[in-house]
Amino acid sequence: MKNLILLAAFAFCSSTTAITSETSTYPAVLSMQERAAHQDAWLKKRLDTIVPSVMRDRGIDMWVLIAREYNEDPVVKTMLPATWLSARRRTVLMFYDNGETVERLAVSRYAVADIFPAAWNPEEQPDQWARVSELITERNPGKIALNVSGTFALADGMSASQHQGLLNALPDELKGRVVYDPAMAIGWLERRIPEEMTMYPHIVGLAHAIIHQGFSDAVIKPGETTTADVMWWFRDKIRDRGVTAWFHPTVSIQRQTLDDKGQKMTELFDPDKDSVIRRGDLIHVDFGITYMGLNTDTQHHGYVLRAGETDAPDGIRAALAIGNRLQDILTENYKEGASGDAVLAASRTQAIAEGIEPSIYTHPIGYHGHGAGATIGLWDSQDGVPGRGEYPVVPDTAWSIELSAMVPIPEWGGQKVRIMLEEDAFFDGSSVTYIDGRQTNLHIIGRN
Repeated sequence: MKNLILLAAFAFCSSTTAITSETSTYPAVLSMQERAAHQDAWLKKRLDTIVPSVMRDRGIDMWVLIAREYNEDPVVKTMLPATWLSARRRTVLMFYDNGETVERLAVSRYAVADIFPAAWNPEEQPDQWARVSELITERNPGKIALNVSGTFALADGMSASQHQGLLNALPDELKGRVVYDPAMAIGWLERRIPEEMTMYPHIVGLAHAIIHQGFSDAVIKPGETTTADVMWWFRDKIRDRGVTAWFHPTVSIQRQTLDDKGQKMTELFDPDKDSVIRRGDLIHVDFGITYMGLNTDTQHHGYVLRAGETDAPDGIRAALAIGNRLQDILTENYKEGASGDAVLAASRTQAIAEGIEPSIYTHPIGYHGHGAGATIGLWDSQDGVPGRGEYPVVPDTAWSIELSAMVPIPEWGGQKVRIMLEEDAFFDGSSVTYIDGRQTNLHIIGRN
């Protein structure tokens, strides 16, 4: 599976249009009907392959998910067909491993398309909870997993009322077989299939194309355009391309405050108070889109040329290279089965030994922007993340390689800048590969 995913990803990457102009050439976006066909095909394959694998890895005989309309368990939300925009009434999904196959049932008034057959007739048994109990009792599972977790939000989708309703319906013998294993929900959410990875470079490529145009002379007029102008341009462009944002983009400025001798400059626009993008500014964007049910998360830098400059100062370009080196250190420390905290500690130790001032806050990505799986640091927790950081890194998972390095800039009198980078990548169990490349050169603005 690992090799298939990598080959598919590389094949799709090779067909993605390079972005070479200020106006940008955007990858084509599928119609809603075409998207639905792909997503439903992916869903069936995921249910046929990932769910049985995770259940058997965890020794789970039955997995029960319960959600109500507009209050969906985040796992249930990812198991609904493309034409179902929410659960209906109370939707109960069951998976039962009979030793040969994993049976799927919908204990609700409606079958869930052709993927979860209906297993309840209200005319025969008006009490839905009683029917749930009957189905579980008939199958007599040894372990019944529910999505309840105090540590992982995405594995905590069963509301208190539905949890209590289920327990009240079960006979005492079966209540004792209920387990709360967050690895069930996480295992489903975090793993990617080859078909998804064939499309993912296209999705990340679209995000990169929007950033490229947003950080260009086509959008930014030095001395006039504000950071808010660019943020709202991004929001409009995302909608214009037929996709959505999962968070509001942020655009920020780092500006020279010291001269080349280290003295405070007398004429200074304070970037904390002045949102106009000016010549000599180092600008930054944090940006993410959702398309085909998958998310991107990207942070890039741009530089606004001063009069007479044809490129960014050497010190700023060197700072970006240091950020890239920190990315390399982190991705080289990915090891299958290692905890997020272990990857964080090894990467920080190596970076500091190389003279880098690092901060690492990397997370999985996929169905959710801040996805399920191991957490590799938080910006305010560089010594590990209790609970979430103990979860292992597993193969066939997508990641946002997110981090920063503080670097002094000689041309700015030794003033430090924070190089904040984020790029989406795939871990196959052996190595990390960027899904659509990474930023190694600054976006240059102000040539006109």
